[in-house]
Amino acid sequence: MSSIETTHIGEGKQLLADEVFHHIGQQIIDGVMEPGHRIRDVTVADELHVSRTPVREALQRLERLGLVTMYPSRYTEVTLVTPEIVLGTLEFAGYQAGVSARMGVPKLTEVERAYLAGLVERLHTTLDDAAKTSESRWAVFSYLTHRAGNPQHSALVNDSSIALFRNLRNWVVPVEDRAHMTQVYADFRDAVERGDGDDAERLARAMYYV
Repeated sequence: MSSIETTHIGEGKQLLADEVFHHIGQQIIDGVMEPGHRIRDVTVADELHVSRTPVREALQRLERLGLVTMYPSRYTEVTLVTPEIVLGTLEFAGYQAGVSARMGVPKLTEVERAYLAGLVERLHTTLDDAAKTSESRWAVFSYLTHRAGNPQHSALVNDSSIALFRNLRNWVVPVEDRAHMTQVYADFRDAVERGDGDDAERLARAMYYV
């Protein structure tokens, strides 16, 4: 289970498109809907007790993120995660993590820096586990994104989080890079404790090979 909150579906509850978006996205992340799985909007609408309109809106958002391909008047299909998609997602995640670090770190109080340093410390224990790698990095950078206080950046990161979790679900730091990544994590923690946004940005990008 990822760190993204799962929407609980109640009987007869009318869901907004945003809730349907996260519901379907979570199923894709968890592998309930695997690559090639066909999604029919009428089936989802019936399952969630909503009209087809919010389902279509949710699927359109997921298509823009590359998680599905829509075939008008037929069905929607969950896309395959290719090596090229993984590399592109790492690049995107690296730049966004860098922005979050640059804006967020200088704004942290001493107490917040100490809390974040604790989150960074957990990164060391996740190097060989793909799911834990994604979750621990998300904990660090979602915290910084929130502390950055920039609504536009926060919206971008939150909307793309489903794609980040799905596309990097099986990615782990290569064995030959783990000693180096351990040092990157340690240096990033030092930058956080100093409140150095520039260095934190550089190291955040390095975590994703940017």
